[in-house]
Amino acid sequence: MRCVSAWTNGLLIVYRTSRVPNSFSQHAIHGCKWFREMSRASSPRIYFYKMVADNGGAPCVQKGLLSLAICKPMIRKNAKEGDLILGFAGNSLNRDNPLIYAARVTKKLCDGSYYRSGHFSRRGDCVYRFANGRYSWRKHAEHHGPGDLVHDLGKPPLYSRANVLLSTDFRYFGKAATDKYKAKFRLVRQAVERLGQGQRVHHDDALRDELLKLITWVWRGTSKKKIGRPSGAPSTRICHRSGPCGTA
Repeated sequence: MRCVSAWTNGLLIVYRTSRVPNSFSQHAIHGCKWFREMSRASSPRIYFYKMVADNGGAPCVQKGLLSLAICKPMIRKNAKEGDLILGFAGNSLNRDNPLIYAARVTKKLCDGSYYRSGHFSRRGDCVYRFANGRYSWRKHAEHHGPGDLVHDLGKPPLYSRANVLLSTDFRYFGKAATDKYKAKFRLVRQAVERLGQGQRVHHDDALRDELLKLITWVWRGTSKKKIGRPSGAPSTRICHRSGPCGTA
């Protein structure tokens, strides 16, 4: 008998079984002892952080695709396909810390390919262009500005931060976000309320268990990917001068 988890129909299913159903592909199934002895190689990392802005830039949700292309450079650098990301409102945005979005990374683009591909050029967070071996801020872009380029993409010529996370498996609440999760998931509430700047990715078993249950609860609550509109309007202000961008 073992504990098995799998994503199916947008839900994270966790159950005890002696056999793995044939309907689950092998790449969707994550190792044994899901709630206890998870190895990094067989289970997704769970990142969560507090947002100071929810204006359609980070994340950007358009045409059924959620992208994290600006802000949060460390998450964009370290997260891999299959990892989970939760963004809660920071105190400066909403003191109740509602859950703004939750997403499973379904694709990662590296080396600036997001900005070089014409496929993404009309998205709101595609704010940089590549020409003559260098990146520059797109004139009239709605988010960030020239002063954010190094923070978002890294220093030339390597541009080591030019990574973008994509998700087709997400729930974005935006202005419709609530703090209802607090009543059901005490450990998550405490962790979110205590979190300052930066993000958290290392969790003890109990908190990880609750985070997984929270994600499953959110997915079961609605099949709609985009529930609300962004809380604020697009902005080109430099948001990381007083601290890491996108943190409370």
